[in-house]
Amino acid sequence: MTRQELIDFCLTFPAAYEDYPFDEMTGDGAWTVMRHRTNKKSFAFIYERNGKLCINLKCEPVEADFLRQLFSDVTPAYHMNKVHWNTVALGGDVPDDELCRMIKSSYDLIKPKVRRNGVSL
Repeated sequence: MTRQELIDFCLTFPAAYEDYPFDEMTGDGAWTVMRHRTNKKSFAFIYERNGKLCINLKCEPVEADFLRQLFSDVTPAYHMNKVHWNTVALGGDVPDDELCRMIKSSYDLIKPKVRRNGVSL
């Protein structure tokens, strides 16, 4: 997947938007942060490191460790909490369908919870 394909996929989730809080520029050199519009929580950080396209994704701790053991291109997250976030280096051993599942899981962890009366928390 390319940077733009990652961004486009993330934008398919309800209320997701693209942000550039760390850089004045956009594009290949910037950190793209994908957030939820309601609570402003981040679910993906897209950036380049050492010439590789990477994405940081939120994850349950047990699953985070499992994915690190399963895929050599999944590591504790760069510049993030190492328990709850993973970095995925693209173009390696993580299939695109698994990457999409991981992005969806990250989104699901940050999206606002809805109470029975329909009010978001």
